[in-house]
Amino acid sequence: MQFRDRAWLKRKPIIEDMEALERVAAILADVRTRGDSALREYTAQFDRVDIQEFRIPDLKAAYDLVPPKIVDALRLAAERVEAFHRKQPLTSWITHDLGGTLGQIVTPIDRVGVYVPGGTAPLPSSLLHSVIPARVAGVREVIVATPPHPGGGPSPGGGPSPGGGPSPVILVAADIAGVDALYQVGGAQAIAALAYGTQTIPRVDKIVGPGNLYVVLAKKLVFGSVGIESLPGPTETVVIADESANPGWVAADLLAQAEHDVLASAILLTPSRTFAEGVQIEIANRIEKLSRAEIITQTFERGSGMVLTRDLAEAVALADEYAPEHLCLAVHDPWAWVPKIRHAGGIFIGEHSFEVLGDYVAGPSHVMPTAGSARFSSPLNVWDFVRLTSLIALDADTTARIAPLAAQIAQAEGLDGHASAALARTTVDQERLAP
Repeated sequence: MQFRDRAWLKRKPIIEDMEALERVAAILADVRTRGDSALREYTAQFDRVDIQEFRIPDLKAAYDLVPPKIVDALRLAAERVEAFHRKQPLTSWITHDLGGTLGQIVTPIDRVGVYVPGGTAPLPSSLLHSVIPARVAGVREVIVATPPHPGGGPSPGGGPSPGGGPSPVILVAADIAGVDALYQVGGAQAIAALAYGTQTIPRVDKIVGPGNLYVVLAKKLVFGSVGIESLPGPTETVVIADESANPGWVAADLLAQAEHDVLASAILLTPSRTFAEGVQIEIANRIEKLSRAEIITQTFERGSGMVLTRDLAEAVALADEYAPEHLCLAVHDPWAWVPKIRHAGGIFIGEHSFEVLGDYVAGPSHVMPTAGSARFSSPLNVWDFVRLTSLIALDADTTARIAPLAAQIAQAEGLDGHASAALARTTVDQERLAP
């Protein structure tokens, strides 16, 4: 991992890949027009799988193909994710303090589609971290779309799954999370199916979940026809460390994030050159033992690096400006720095709260804002799966008192019809309000 200067941390403007955008738009239009026929053609073209039935009819059969210890781990992760999100307040409210009755009704979304990537590795954790908050919020129907693989998705042992389709570990996670249906379709075509509906896949009200460039572009283009929670892209982690940290642990954390894909970012900010060089040595000793060493090497060359800072204060300021998806504080007194941080998807406080635990079993959803969007957006949570309806039930006295004010504002906007409607239930003469 290379040393970088501070300027390297400046985020570059996001430039749309217009060629990719045009391809995605064409796929969306085709699926919207031809439905399942288009899905089958794109699945054969991109995934090299001939699909006749998109829905997986039996999720429970996959348990025979997944080791019990993995099933137990998935169940524990599901329990912790559910317990965390049940702590999140989610209540309707009413007040009588403003004249009559005002309030908000919190109502779950009817049907949600969850996209689960399956490109270079099956991600049952993404399924759990997306589906369970929706279930806690009370969504009536949750369906999952995930790509199939030739001969089947990779099994926990590394080989293909018998009979084709998604990885068995995805199917087990779907059963544990309680999804209503799982469809073996991926990419931009899956987003089109969820947004518009086909002959066999129902249209949803909102789509959540991470994906590759084509999935993200598809989500961007269908927004408005369907709700979109965010546009999560390649993962990114910033570790702030001082000499009290364990260089081997920090190296392991950076390697873990770099193995996601070549577009990931793993960044170390530290005021200690000695510590940074120790992390470099640990990375060199560990990387060749990892099965995804080639991906990690490319990630380190492209979007990762170490930045030496004057002190921890500068490291925190640089991280806050960068607004990372994950911010890890491997420093002597991590809690002292938390109030200084405003922009991060998740803050991992202390060396025992490392980011990999957040990926799987800590509790909060690991679907978090990327590409600097932590400046204005939040991790996936139960509020992403509900909508608010305002209640307005004013009493006559309040209406009589505030209607003339509404009429005055309406006249300032040149909307005399609004002004007239505001005064229709009062004794105020509209002519008296004229400027």
